[in-house]
Amino acid sequence: MDGVVSLCDDLFFDRLYSYLLPHPPVPSSLKPLLNSTYSSAYSTSATYTPSPTPPSASLWPRDHIPRQCISILLIAGLGAAALYFVFCAASYYLLYDRRLEHHPRFLKNQVRQEIASSLWAIPTIDVLTLPFFLAEVRGHSLLYTDIDQYGYAWLAVSTVLYLFWNDFGIYWIHRLEHHPRIYKYIHKPHHKWIVPTPWAALAFHPLDGYAQSLPYHVFVFICPMQKYLYLVLFVLVQVWTIFIHDGDMISGHFLERFINSPAHHTLHHLYFTCNYGQYFTWADQYFDSHRAPLPELDPIHESLRVMREKGLVDADGKPIPQKKKGE
Repeated sequence: MDGVVSLCDDLFFDRLYSYLLPHPPVPSSLKPLLNSTYSSAYSTSATYTPSPTPPSASLWPRDHIPRQCISILLIAGLGAAALYFVFCAASYYLLYDRRLEHHPRFLKNQVRQEIASSLWAIPTIDVLTLPFFLAEVRGHSLLYTDIDQYGYAWLAVSTVLYLFWNDFGIYWIHRLEHHPRIYKYIHKPHHKWIVPTPWAALAFHPLDGYAQSLPYHVFVFICPMQKYLYLVLFVLVQVWTIFIHDGDMISGHFLERFINSPAHHTLHHLYFTCNYGQYFTWADQYFDSHRAPLPELDPIHESLRVMREKGLVDADGKPIPQKKKGE
C-alpha cells in the first residue's frame, strides 16, 4: 500500500490536500532550510519515498497520520469497488451460465441483492483493515523495495509461502465460521446465495470478509515480501475470489485434484459442509472436507428441468424460440 499511496500523492493527492488545506505562505528566508529538512527526512526511509514536494504546500504533509488514513481509505475503497465491478461484470457477462438463474433456489432479484450486499461490505472492511495498511505505509511491515535485498529466488519462495499461508489460514477461518455458534451471526449472509453469481464474491457480512482477509494482511508482518509482488498477488486474490463464484462446474480435468476451482466452490454453496479452501484442495482432502465436483452434481441440471417445464428449452436443452410480446 505504501507504494500506491506514494504514487497517488505524486499524481493528485498533493494537489488535493494543498487545495483543501493550504499551508500559510512560508517566508522566503526559511524555504531552503525546510526543503532540506523535508528531503533528508525521506532519504533514509526504506519503504516510503515520495518525490520531494515543497513542505509548505499543505498543512497536512505526506507523513501526517490523518492524511494517510484518508488517502488509504479512498484508495482501498475505490480500488476494491473498481475491481469488483470490472471483474464481476466480465465474469458475469462473459463466463457465467445465465441458465443458472432459472434454478429453483436462485432468489428473486438476486443479482441486485448481491451487489447491494457487496457495496455495504466494501467500505466497512475498508475501515477494519485500515490499521494494517497504515502500518505498511509507515514502514512497520516487512515489505521491501529492492529485489537485491533478498534476491530473485526469495521472490519465488515468498510467493509460494504467501499462497500456502493464505490457503491454510482461510481454510480454518472459513471452516470455523461454519460452526453453529458462529455461522448464523457472520457467515450465513454469504450462504444466502445458494446458487451464486460472480456478483456474490464480496456479498457477505463485513466481519466475514475481514476475518478471511486476515492471513493476507498478517503475512507481510511476519515474512519479508517485495512490495510490488505483494500488490500484484493481493489484487489477484480479489480476482480469484470472483472467479470461483462463476458457477462453472467443468469437471474431469487433471487440475481439479489440486486446485479449488469454481466447481468446488459451487458445491460449497450448495452443500455448505465441504470445500472450504481458497486456492487448493489439499487442506480439504487432508482434513476430510473435500467433495469432488462430479458432473451429476452440476446445478445446471435442475435449472434445465425448470426451463423445460416453462417451455424455454427442449428435451435436449436447446433454446425454444419465444414469441415476443404483441406477436
